[in-house]
Amino acid sequence: MKKIRVLFWVLGLMACEEKIDPTLQMSITRGKEIYSDFCVQCHLPDGKGVPNAFPPLALSDFIDTQLEASIAGLKYGMQGAIVVNGETYNGNMPAQGLDDTEIADVMNYIRNSWGNQYRKLVTPSDVAQISKSEP
Repeated sequence: MKKIRVLFWVLGLMACEEKIDPTLQMSITRGKEIYSDFCVQCHLPDGKGVPNAFPPLALSDFIDTQLEASIAGLKYGMQGAIVVNGETYNGNMPAQGLDDTEIADVMNYIRNSWGNQYRKLVTPSDVAQISKSEP
């Protein structure tokens, strides 16, 4: 009887697991490749960045609260001070030369890796709407 209860408990947990939209999952898969080619050198394979040099992407409050600025950073580059998880980073990230689809894919990967769980799909049209902010 105990085994049956455990089996139902496990099956219940599996049923409660959040399913990822297949479109988002494909974007995350493509984004992982882009991250490996363009981002890993500074932000590292675990997304933790380098203290005092490159901000973390893992569990980043900046990624959470500044989606448009994060997209703009990939699209146009980013320089100057930003605060991530209470730490100030004052560096320069050049534009990566990615198109809108590649930016959307890498954002979906970042936003759904290393403990980040933002299940809302970032689309190429979302990226296209981001303009370069004036200083």
